[in-house]
Amino acid sequence: MPLNPRITDWHGKRVWLVGASTGIGRAVAALLHARGAQVCVSARQQGLLDAFVREHPGSQALALDVTDAQATASAAQQLLQGGPLDLVLYCAGYYRPMVADALDLPELLQHQRVNVAGALHVLAAVVPALLQSASAGRAPHLSLVASVAGWRGLPQSLAYGHTKAALINLAENLFLDLRPKGVGVSLVNPGFVDTPLTAQNQFTMPSLITPEQAALAIVRGWERGAFESHFPKRFTGVLRFMRCLPYRWYFPLVHRFTGL
Repeated sequence: MPLNPRITDWHGKRVWLVGASTGIGRAVAALLHARGAQVCVSARQQGLLDAFVREHPGSQALALDVTDAQATASAAQQLLQGGPLDLVLYCAGYYRPMVADALDLPELLQHQRVNVAGALHVLAAVVPALLQSASAGRAPHLSLVASVAGWRGLPQSLAYGHTKAALINLAENLFLDLRPKGVGVSLVNPGFVDTPLTAQNQFTMPSLITPEQAALAIVRGWERGAFESHFPKRFTGVLRFMRCLPYRWYFPLVHRFTGL
């Protein structure tokens, strides 16, 4: 039984994708545009957003720094003036590999500002409108992109992993609060996807997939009415198993398999 209403017809759906100038967000925006959705993409880099709009006629771009709460609220208000939103996807992310013996406090805090505080700014800006839309009989949906790095501790993920763990917990709480009131809530936990963020990694990434493959998996999750989507299964399935292991087994296995 699906935990959310299935979204199978995207024609005319108003979708706001935050963090959609590159990578997974851009690929999801392109896929939904191809399926007939009215897409608005947001990110900091106006040039990349403008390029998306040129390539996808009828789409809209709103440049936005999610660390600025007022700017986020203003962008949401501007969008909502055009009508209710059917889906909001938060996929903005910041990542720098980090280990504890090279701890960088400004970088740690930047991860918090983008990955966590930015999501909270978007929630504060859209949740009241989504609830109002649900009370009017629509079926709005809110989706957060976290990461399998949030499941358990992983090497070089000191700055990144805990912010994604926070998003996982946040999505779970949002589901408990909002789903009974008619708002769908979902969580996306990608494995390794070939994006500008993962290009920083200095190790071989297992089961690496393209942003387009990730986008298809995300949309299929919404179509199934799933709460959580994780992919690719050949990689995330192993991590889900390891997630259940006691620490005395988990830590040695991580060191053995990663060599880190």
